Amino acid sequence: MSRRDYSIRQIMEMEACTQCRLCADVCPAVAASRDGMLSALTRIKGLKKVLRSRTGIWQRLFGRKAPTAEEWQQFSSEVFRCTLCANCQEVCPVGIGLKDLWLALRRDLVRTGHYPKKIELIRENLAESRNVFAEANDERADWVGDMRGAPEHGYLKERAEVVYFTGCVAAYFPVAQKIPMAFAEILDASGVDFTLLGEDEWCCGFPLLGAGIEGMLETFVTHNLEAVRRRGAHSVVFSCPSCYQIWREHYPHEFKISHASQFLSHLVREGRVPLKELPLTVTYHDPCDLGRGARVFDEPRELIRAIPGVTLVELPHHRENCQCCGGGGNLEMIDAELSAAVAARKMEEVVSTGAQAVVTTCQQCVRTMTTYAKRNKVPVEVMDLTQLVQKALKR
Repeated sequence: MSRRDYSIRQIMEMEACTQCRLCADVCPAVAASRDGMLSALTRIKGLKKVLRSRTGIWQRLFGRKAPTAEEWQQFSSEVFRCTLCANCQEVCPVGIGLKDLWLALRRDLVRTGHYPKKIELIRENLAESRNVFAEANDERADWVGDMRGAPEHGYLKERAEVVYFTGCVAAYFPVAQKIPMAFAEILDASGVDFTLLGEDEWCCGFPLLGAGIEGMLETFVTHNLEAVRRRGAHSVVFSCPSCYQIWREHYPHEFKISHASQFLSHLVREGRVPLKELPLTVTYHDPCDLGRGARVFDEPRELIRAIPGVTLVELPHHRENCQCCGGGGNLEMIDAELSAAVAARKMEEVVSTGAQAVVTTCQQCVRTMTTYAKRNKVPVEVMDLTQLVQKALKR
């Protein structure tokens, strides 16, 4: 690890940290664990210490020693017990790009061998199966078989105007498979010419970034772009915010891309989605990658308010201040107990609104909150925005 691993801007930003502790105040991992060592403030201090111990002038002047094996292990544990929610970045008064800094730090730790070995599962699964769960990739579109009235082609067309990029979680987890089913039904009812990629869809590559794994992303980017080109599509739509985010930031801007909430909001404004009244009080959870990451706050709310009979009540923390559900940053793999504790705080806030359901726009958020709600008998329905629209769809 050396200063070459970080940009000049990042090194300057680290030195600009005022140690105000605002990052610690909003960190979901700190709040759930009550362990201040997991805060961004502590992480920056640790990173600066490491960099100075490995930089020649600091070694010569002050005799800085490299961390011991035990110190590396402790530091690595703190770095990877993070949801990458970027709430610390949102409140930083000096504008430090903390999320990119955490991703760079994870890359360094993986490259130097100081990382949780569970991370290797991500590398192995993507290399062998092209999805993070080591499932058969030719089963990516099997959820279509569980739909009522699915067409014979199973939404696997040779050519279409729009490609629906399903994502790994929605393709394989039963609780999340309801999301692509709902979205496909709405697109059908709205007359959208779309196709799935099926087994030609590979993981978007987002888990690689979150794990700090280098060298594989380009392979997935190249493959997915070519798969879309072969369909002759002009647009790609995602119901997964992480897929959408990585296509925004790491894929060439060759196609028009949009998140499902944006796409559906546009269809509703055009009068293409037939909606009936649905008497329901809901609250909305802003996914970290869609909200703080992509700054998509308005379209999901516009869509909710466009459904007759639905009442939206906001969470105490919402929009850019929304609390993480605990499902990001590979935290569930590294520390399942901490992930559940973060989810518990999220669901407590949801219950406080008095809403009948919590709506979000992320498969992972749905999976994390649903799992906690079922295990702890929380009397609130958890659903994706596409499922809410599906409930109000005139058939």
